[in-house]
Amino acid sequence: SCFDLFKNNIMSTIINHAEAIVNDLQEVIGTDAGGRGMKHLIVPNDLIQASSILANLAPEVGGLVLILSGFPCCVNRTPPTETDGPPGAVALARAVSQLGHKVKIVTEDGSNADVFRAALGDSSDDDSSNQYCTIETISAANDEDQRLRELAQKCQLILSCERAGPAKDGICYTMRGINMNEKGLIAPIHKLVEYSNCKFLAVGDGGNELGMGKVLDRIHEHIPRGDLIGCAIPADHLIAASVSNWGGYALAAGAAVMRAAKESRNSMEEFGPLVRDLVTRCLPTEAEEVALLHRCVAKGCRDGVSGKVEATVDGMPLERSLQCLREIRKTAQRDAI
Repeated sequence: SCFDLFKNNIMSTIINHAEAIVNDLQEVIGTDAGGRGMKHLIVPNDLIQASSILANLAPEVGGLVLILSGFPCCVNRTPPTETDGPPGAVALARAVSQLGHKVKIVTEDGSNADVFRAALGDSSDDDSSNQYCTIETISAANDEDQRLRELAQKCQLILSCERAGPAKDGICYTMRGINMNEKGLIAPIHKLVEYSNCKFLAVGDGGNELGMGKVLDRIHEHIPRGDLIGCAIPADHLIAASVSNWGGYALAAGAAVMRAAKESRNSMEEFGPLVRDLVTRCLPTEAEEVALLHRCVAKGCRDGVSGKVEATVDGMPLERSLQCLREIRKTAQRDAI
């Protein structure tokens, strides 16, 4: 009928509009602020595709969304964890939970897991965590294969944010080409991707993160030591960002925008208030991010570029990350009344 055609036209207009917003989010996070060549790693439309998958994921009984994170690049320190990763992973966990799903962050055990617990605002020493997310720790020392297989069978979707990824020789390297496996810092968390039957959406910024295998040829061509360090495991959809945390914020906001489009079936007038509400729920505030980073640093978390225990990310002051979070919120909520 004419009415159905009219409704379909409105719906496709709203979705096209939402996709344009998400496309602009990629512009915000893809400036190569760290000057490491990440612009070459951007896959056009992958942030839109990833945001749509997360926004449209139907909750299943017993279903689970996994977020893989942890990049132990400060190899001679305890913890070896860097400040890029935990904030983005926690932002994604918040968004996944707000969109109606059960979520776990998967990372290595020990002092590394303490950083992620601190990021979640959880001071307890066990694996019970805050209201919306639990942490699953995997040992770098013991055989966890059976546990990884069981976990993979439960999951509906796998996300990763700044997760160390094995190169073509099976080793995880830092940007400087340091072997993290031989330091005993890497658990085979990447096997969750291999063992599962679900989509895998990845966020990275350097070429050595899990999921970057999707652009391996570009890593070899454009990234220093790319032949050695480039992760060989591809994501279904890859979000390349100047800083991985920023990619986490952008995917959280993008999923909120696409969910708002899905729920405002009848008019653009519905879209504005819906997108404002969903983005507010799915994105952390600046104050929350400042507190989160300070909790991580209090646990000994370091800037992965400077190596210092300080509230900076990838050699950039905290204010640069807060500015990016502001731009993401403003872009995503630009239709809010």
